[in-house]
Amino acid sequence: MTLTMPRVKSQIAWCLGIGGSLMLCVSLALAESAPPFALGPKVTTDRKVRTVVGPSVRIDDAGQISLAWVEEEKETRTVLYSRIEKADGPLGESVRVNSPSEVPYSRQEAPAFVASGDEVLIAWAIAHPKMTPDKPFSNDLRLSRSADGGKTFQPSVLVNDDELVIGHSFDSIHVAPDGVVHMAWIDGREGKKESGTFAARSTDHGRTVEKNLKVDESTCVCCRTSMTSSPDGTLYVAWRKILPGEIRETVVARSTDGGQTFAAPVIVGHDQWVFPGCPHRPASIGTDRQGRLYVVWYTEGSDETPSIYLAYSDDRGATFSTKQKLNLSKGTFPDHPQMAVDPNGRLVIVWEEQSPVRREIVVAVSLDRGQTFSAPQKVNDKKGQTPAISINAQGLAALAWMEHAMPAHRLVVQTLQLPASTVAARPEP
Repeated sequence: MTLTMPRVKSQIAWCLGIGGSLMLCVSLALAESAPPFALGPKVTTDRKVRTVVGPSVRIDDAGQISLAWVEEEKETRTVLYSRIEKADGPLGESVRVNSPSEVPYSRQEAPAFVASGDEVLIAWAIAHPKMTPDKPFSNDLRLSRSADGGKTFQPSVLVNDDELVIGHSFDSIHVAPDGVVHMAWIDGREGKKESGTFAARSTDHGRTVEKNLKVDESTCVCCRTSMTSSPDGTLYVAWRKILPGEIRETVVARSTDGGQTFAAPVIVGHDQWVFPGCPHRPASIGTDRQGRLYVVWYTEGSDETPSIYLAYSDDRGATFSTKQKLNLSKGTFPDHPQMAVDPNGRLVIVWEEQSPVRREIVVAVSLDRGQTFSAPQKVNDKKGQTPAISINAQGLAALAWMEHAMPAHRLVVQTLQLPASTVAARPEP
């Protein structure tokens, strides 16, 4: 059952009229309104720099939490990595990832990365060495690897295999069940009005990158890609595609041969959103052990109402369920949704709720494979932005976001523990 505050308030008002049953009724109403998860203490660190982009977050099955972000101070931009060794413990030392010559390009996207145990892979865009004033959006993608838990990072390798002074950015990275590293990004190498979606693989833990593959064209230029794979090895990539008439639709393409080829993309929500520009709001995707593919995205639809939706597919992305709206507030602007899915199909979704006077980070949870959701719950103290989420196989999630804490920027990490799963798991093949 979906929990909503209006229902709880009506129950309390009814109980107040009963008199003798007041305490019992109020107790039942409050119990029903309690969120179906437990939040851990906040872990914070203040960064006294000009700007902070991110953070991105990952939690592995041992409970280790990793963060990656970009800082700018004076004329220097730096990609940084740090780890919390034990859930709710302190943030460790910040480690520089990029070399001094690899200047992070964008102030608008946090590094994409994966982390498990001692292996960490971080991808980011750098300003193209041959950038000129007439090509200000030119960049390259770099990938760096750590084999010692992020204490040191090896020299980065180039991801894009062209030498063109154009844009290669808004990347995602994912490690498939077979250990192959997959990356997807938005690429302008074909010189068309609209960029394309490209992908590449690494079969040696990020030491080298194979030949780039074009997945599709007419890609919205700044809505970041997202990747995931199911237990059977099916690989998925999501992005926002431009259709005739300036229609912006979230789409998903699948690969059944380990990322060597991709099928034609499939529209997820059929939003019919006409927008002659890039929304800069990416989709987020994930799968459970039964192979259900989940997609969360932002759209304004044909009625121009800002909304966050979820849909899922049980046929490997060939078709999608009817979309359901997740944001409930009538007086805020929902933004930047991110999702994490555990093997049992329990979903944790986090996004921003903005208004002229506040900027909140809210989280909603589904314990039944996306059928129902808890009411969105605020988790931040100050004005929060750019939330990120990751979850492990034990149902322990890590939330991360950034707050402005003058004269510093504050990175905030908080764990979220789901209850024991009641979803019956289908035996793995």
